[in-house]
Amino acid sequence: MKSHIHYTQRSGWLRAAVLGANDGVLSIASLMLGVAAAHTNSSGILVAGLAGLFAGALAMASGEYVSVSSQSDTEHADLEVEKNMLKHNYDSEHAELRDIYIKRGLDYELATQVSLQLMAHDAIGAHARDEIGITNALSAKPIMAAVTSSISFTIGGVVPLLADIAAPENAKISVIASVSLLFLITLGAFAARAGGASVLRGATRVLVWGALAMGVTSLIGSIFGSGI
Repeated sequence: MKSHIHYTQRSGWLRAAVLGANDGVLSIASLMLGVAAAHTNSSGILVAGLAGLFAGALAMASGEYVSVSSQSDTEHADLEVEKNMLKHNYDSEHAELRDIYIKRGLDYELATQVSLQLMAHDAIGAHARDEIGITNALSAKPIMAAVTSSISFTIGGVVPLLADIAAPENAKISVIASVSLLFLITLGAFAARAGGASVLRGATRVLVWGALAMGVTSLIGSIFGSGI
């Protein structure tokens, strides 16, 4: 039998990686553009970008870990409830699982057989999957999310920093913006491709939101910079 790809299996690391890289390039590029628009010198722009890079990477790691840990705690609490119910109310739990399969299209007899066999094989696994919706592919993984987000944020944040270093003095804003938007387009296309979605749609939405964020930040920097 020919194997095929299930895109949902990538959702855990893909979401964290795309979110981190997108936040990295967008946050650091917007920060540097805002500072540059405020007529800050080259060293000030670079320092702002470096500070934002380290702060953002740590914030992404801690934020993802706390957020996904909360999800993980909820999942474990639900599993404990199910374990207790299976221990003290096995028959009612079987009936509950049977009724779930009936609602999905099985007749009473077949749903009864399926639920009995699945519970005999792995009762908590069957209820976790079919009653609660917890699967290995979608279960919360706090450390993986934290590490992936932090690394991907750093990778994304390095892009505008390198663009700033390579750009001539009189073209820093245009070079940082252009390189960062190009990276965002590539990232959006890659994420869409990896997730089985439209590449054009994925690239377009990050381009639009990225350009908007950079434009607003540059405008704010220009307005406040002119008053300094």
